[in-house]
Amino acid sequence: MRRLLFLLAGALLLASCGGGDGDSGSGSDDGSQATGSGTPTTTPTPSPTPTTPPPLAWGPTQDEYDQAAALVADMPVERQAGQVIVARYAGLEPPVGQIEELGLGGVILMGDNVESPQQVTGATAAIQEAGGDRGYPVLIGIDQEGGTVARIKAPATEFPAYMTLGASRDTDLAAQVAQASGEELRAMGLTMVFAPDADVTTGPDDPTIGTRSASSDPQVVAETIQASLRGYAASGILAVSKHFPGHGSVPADSHEELPVQTATLDELRARDFVPFQAAVEAGAEAIMVAHIDVEAVDAGVPSSLSPTVIGLLRDELGFDGLVVTDAQDMAAIGDGYGSGAAAVKALAAGADVVLMPADVGSAHTAIVDAVASGELPADRLAEAAIRGVALMLHEAAGPAPDPAAVGSHEELSYEASLGGVTVVAGACEGPLVDGAIRVVGGEEADRVRFDEAAAAAGLTTDANAPTTVRLLGGTEPGSGDVVVALDRPYALGASDAPVKLALYGRTPGAFRALAEVLAGTSPARGTLPVPVDGAAQQGCPG
Repeated sequence: MRRLLFLLAGALLLASCGGGDGDSGSGSDDGSQATGSGTPTTTPTPSPTPTTPPPLAWGPTQDEYDQAAALVADMPVERQAGQVIVARYAGLEPPVGQIEELGLGGVILMGDNVESPQQVTGATAAIQEAGGDRGYPVLIGIDQEGGTVARIKAPATEFPAYMTLGASRDTDLAAQVAQASGEELRAMGLTMVFAPDADVTTGPDDPTIGTRSASSDPQVVAETIQASLRGYAASGILAVSKHFPGHGSVPADSHEELPVQTATLDELRARDFVPFQAAVEAGAEAIMVAHIDVEAVDAGVPSSLSPTVIGLLRDELGFDGLVVTDAQDMAAIGDGYGSGAAAVKALAAGADVVLMPADVGSAHTAIVDAVASGELPADRLAEAAIRGVALMLHEAAGPAPDPAAVGSHEELSYEASLGGVTVVAGACEGPLVDGAIRVVGGEEADRVRFDEAAAAAGLTTDANAPTTVRLLGGTEPGSGDVVVALDRPYALGASDAPVKLALYGRTPGAFRALAEVLAGTSPARGTLPVPVDGAAQQGCPG
């Protein structure tokens, strides 16, 4: 609750990102009262009741931070080195031995670690047990952004892609989705979510982020990010805004190579930094730094290893919280650095968490050796460990998880999807199809979900029907009576279909919303969150 109150106050800072002073003062009472004779008297102010210390700018209270500092001071260097590592593992069995042996700060669950919500709940319990009596929880994180990046599927709720929320322009709905997602994750034992995505996409030349971004408009992304952070805070899960200094404006994927950012620093400030500044002002607890070569700042060096880039985040944007590297097993790091060197360089540059080193043992050994040799100052390692422990103490003080939350937000997911459905060509009211429809394109799973949603909406699907609804999953425009973009909307501009819709996702809620819009039983009120060349319209008025 403390974190939620801080974030609600922080949200008022964003009239236009960085433009307001954020003051939300209230009137004060000096205690003066008028007597019958007109002579003022003063009523003594009662002594304040002791309260919980206020949160720091990034979440934990000062007491929690001080407690973390005391815990870290009692750790040998070997345990501090383990504390700053968040490791991945293969398969369904958690690395309990490694957690115990190295004192790992945490682990991240990837797709191959997930079978079902029930299995995840068992895995997280085993991970916490392996953490032993350390006095604070193990960090258990996951990439669960919604849309294309979601490790846990049904029967947990599948939430829409972030671009759906940008299309809806509904920040209250964005906050509700984040809170619901956080509640479901915490119910399964997760403590951290690597979301929301604060990247500003630049369009078709962005091969990596796409619908993971709310918009190409920095202000829309900033407002959506602040709303999401409020929601995550209400759920009690720790959120990691990503990928500073902005991955949506580079034409390469850091999973495969080191992308080069050619924009000037002023251009980055006007575009990519805007949502991250908004996140900082909203009390963001953690920010992930990407593996991007920013030529204007530190040419040739991945941002996650650059003291200059991390210095911008700390000094210019004013972020005091947990800095997390992007996954260090990605090609952008793995092709040029070994696990040990990358871990040490990241910490020396100012990062606090080394995420997913390719070789956890080598990374741990290198950190310990670097402290011994003086390459990595001991106080820098301790500072990093303290931030991580303080956040985990803060997470432990949050609301109790509710096991019943898992899978309980399908209606909300549908509402969010409906809010984002965007008419790029066609009528804004009434049915968009007449009679039976033939569904083509997409993947088999898409067609199955659409058929189910169509039946529920009163539409008839028939392989021989004269009206064709084409589902687009890629960049080819396709043809038909109705063309629907299930992912990025850019292909719609080149399609000659009389009716064109942007859906931004493939969740059950998204297909339900699509079917109802086609049937004319629900309105499409989304607005294109990105420019689409050749688009006849930007959406329908709300």
